[in-house]
Amino acid sequence: MSSDAVQTIARGPRAVAEAAALAIDAESATESLTYSILEEDEDHDVWRIDAFPTTEEEQAALVVTLSAFPALRVVTEKLADADWLAMALSGLPPVRAGRFFVYGAHDRGLAPPSTVNLRIEAGAAFGTGHHGTTVGCLLAFDQLLKRRRFARVLDVGCGTGVLAIAAARTGSRVALGTDIDAPSVRIANENAKLNRAKARFVHASGLNDARVRRPAPYDLVFANILAPPLVALSQDIKGALKPGGYAILSGLLRTQERRVTAAYVSRGFRLERRIRRDAWSALVLRRA
Repeated sequence: MSSDAVQTIARGPRAVAEAAALAIDAESATESLTYSILEEDEDHDVWRIDAFPTTEEEQAALVVTLSAFPALRVVTEKLADADWLAMALSGLPPVRAGRFFVYGAHDRGLAPPSTVNLRIEAGAAFGTGHHGTTVGCLLAFDQLLKRRRFARVLDVGCGTGVLAIAAARTGSRVALGTDIDAPSVRIANENAKLNRAKARFVHASGLNDARVRRPAPYDLVFANILAPPLVALSQDIKGALKPGGYAILSGLLRTQERRVTAAYVSRGFRLERRIRRDAWSALVLRRA
């Protein structure tokens, strides 16, 4: 792509926006696109997709995909030169999710003494704790912790490492995270040091890496990724879990719940709970 960074914004009714998000995920040219979907105006049923293509091919494919939804109002804007990540993070408030309090350096003085405080710096990685998928995972984990503890935890697609760090800070002896993105692994390990958490992160693709297999079977597997890889990894996640172990899955839209749930039920899982935040869903499943 040219040096001019752009942002594409699409606005429309919730049903149309969610259908467009599904189409973005299904299109091979945009399946890795960074985008968000959220409710902008509840009274008028206006939902908004913000997409940030990184190549000309990705931008062209995005335009074609969105053009199939005439009810969406689509605009593309040039982003001026700026440290957008730093600007965005400086305006993000801390997040409370059950017993967990997630904050950045700019809010380090706000952490209450009664919560499990997680300082998470995003850098170039996904998962500050503000996104609905991450909050959903933390809320689901908080509920499970009221019943039991998890000695061995795996976080697939760890991003900043917030989920594995949360596990380490609540007593997990093994808290291992993996990601296919090397910068994310580096940032996650840095966040573990910031939080004095015995969590470890490795650069690996899938669950067949020896460093992932060695501590298995796990009591709990987080996978906060996207619906298609969640479906594709259903058998591998089952194999990584102890019988009776839990999987907390997110990165999926509400409209994708049925597809992801069906893939895991067919592998012998039972759906125990779903948590919804904005358009996103987190699923809690237990291996039979």
